[in-house]
Amino acid sequence: MGPGGIATIIASCALMIIAIAIAYVIVRVGRLIDEAKASLKSLTEETAPLIDEVHTTVTLVNGPLQSLNRITKSAEDLTEKVNEATTSFLNKNGSAVKVAGALISAASAKRSRSKKKAE
Repeated sequence: MGPGGIATIIASCALMIIAIAIAYVIVRVGRLIDEAKASLKSLTEETAPLIDEVHTTVTLVNGPLQSLNRITKSAEDLTEKVNEATTSFLNKNGSAVKVAGALISAASAKRSRSKKKAE
């Protein structure tokens, strides 16, 4: 066997080692893909019911929030009507309000004077 035969044996051994290394890597990558697939399936199975529960919870919370929104809107409408009525009354009866304010001020002043005398 000459130098060419020895080189051929060395080259074939090197190719065999490279083939074994590539096969090992392919097997490891295959196992990694299988594990990733199993993990993804498990995650999907656990997440789907959770998403359904969250959807149900959001639906149940939205009902009372809509009722609260209607109540707030009604209170806002009532406040606007009372404001309009008060403004209208003050515009029409401005002098009567001034007289009533003066009478109330006088009555409170009289009350405070009577309390001072009682002390």
